Order: sequence, then C-alpha cells, then structure tokens
Amino acid sequence: MASYDPEKHHRRSIRLKGYDYALAGAYAFTLCTEGRLCLLGEVVAGGVQLTAAGEMVWQLWEALPARFSDVVLGEFVAMPNHVHGILALAGGCRAELTGGGHVQGGHKEGDHKDRPYNPVSGSVRPVSPAEDPTWPRGTASRSLGRLLQAYKSLTTHEYIIGVRERGWPAFEGRLWERNYYERIVRNERELDAIREYIANNPAQWAADRENPRRW
Repeated sequence: MASYDPEKHHRRSIRLKGYDYALAGAYAFTLCTEGRLCLLGEVVAGGVQLTAAGEMVWQLWEALPARFSDVVLGEFVAMPNHVHGILALAGGCRAELTGGGHVQGGHKEGDHKDRPYNPVSGSVRPVSPAEDPTWPRGTASRSLGRLLQAYKSLTTHEYIIGVRERGWPAFEGRLWERNYYERIVRNERELDAIREYIANNPAQWAADRENPRRW
C-alpha cells in the first residue's frame, strides 16, 4: 500500500470550488490549535498523554453521533496541538469505519475524483442524497463544514469552562485556527492509508511539522 503523504492528502485548507460537502461519504480532516499551542497533551515514548483538555476533546468527538444522526466516526487522534480524524456523512446509510476492518468493493484510481468514497457500498456516491438544487452546501446544515464548526464551538465552550473552573491554560483569541484541513476520501486504498497515518501519528511527532520544537 502506498504511504500516506500529508502534504498531498490533508494539508489542503482551501475547499474545492463548487463542491457539495454534504455528499454522503468519508472525509479526513485536521484541526490545529491557534498558534499551535500544545494544550491537549504531550507525546511520551511514542504515545500521547492527554491533558484534561485533550480528554474533553476526545469525549466530545465520541459524542458527535448523538448530536448528528447521519455522522459515522472513524479513526481519531488528539495530538498536543492538533487532531486528525475520519468521519462519514452517512446520507441515510450506516457504515463501520473504526477498527481498520476490510471494506468491500472499490473503484479505479481517478474515477469520480471529486466525490467521496462510500464505505457502505464500496463505491462513490454519484449525487447528493437529496438530488435537489436546494441541498445544503458549504457550511450549510448537514455539511462537513457545519459539523466541524459545531465541534470547534463545543470544544471551545468546554475549554473556556475548564480555564475558569479548573485552571486550564488560557488561550488568546480562539482555541482553534479559523480554517481546517480536509481530504475527500475517494477509495478504499486512501481510507486504509489515512487510517494508518492517524494510528502512527504519535510515533512520528518528532518529525511532525506541527511540533513547535522543530521551529
């Protein structure tokens, strides 16, 4: 399996022009703390020891399906100053993304390159579930952008409570950077590669571009 290239796959902060980010399928994303402050934990012996804030970020990630019924969670890791995750917008389908299990099917590299892989059918969903010109786009309801906005808002709210009531380190301005990095997962090979990248991220911290000790 080809190695996952972070420069190619998740370091893209500009959304695809005209793309419907409410399409059913799998997406990978990265959120970074403002100023790359290491508020969520530290890497020790190749693993992440989370702070109370890092634990909170994990807990709210796991709670997302209770708030958004069409969201299916995949791999996730909280690093000292950023998080990586995979999620699917189910569009009425349910998929098991966790655990790295085999997903049946697939399609040729390059086919439908601007549409997300559907882990349920092993193919690319050709149209949005509603097939309607009024289907939400961008940061509209049920889109990837809206979901990540909600996640950032929820975690920021809880972090502020932690600063006020539990002595967590304060941040200036905002907890998370305004933008985020995303990758439309287009096939099973990409899905497996991103899973592996996320699982190995703590062990690669010394060389990670987000590690402030490299600056």
